[in-house]
Amino acid sequence: MTEESLSVRSLTWRDTTLINICDNSLIGKTLSEGKLKMHISPAYFGGKLVDDSEALKMMKESSIINLAGEKAVQIAVANHLGHKEAIKMIQGVPFLMIYKFGL
Repeated sequence: MTEESLSVRSLTWRDTTLINICDNSLIGKTLSEGKLKMHISPAYFGGKLVDDSEALKMMKESSIINLAGEKAVQIAVANHLGHKEAIKMIQGVPFLMIYKFGL
């Protein structure tokens, strides 16, 4: 896979699956804006490299989704998993957190 790939780290506990997905090119970078500082650490976001369709499948199957990067966030918004108004920009990089609550 290439830098255009998405990096995914997945954790499952009981009936909950949490995934962290980011644009692979962001791994290891530190972003800051004002007092806010975000490190895209390999330990948190680094993992399996996937393409867009596999990332979307994983997003649909997960309960909690943490996204970083233009490509990762765009996939979620384009597929109505998150809303563009919920996106937080840090140094021009979009971040989005999605929590799916069941009944």
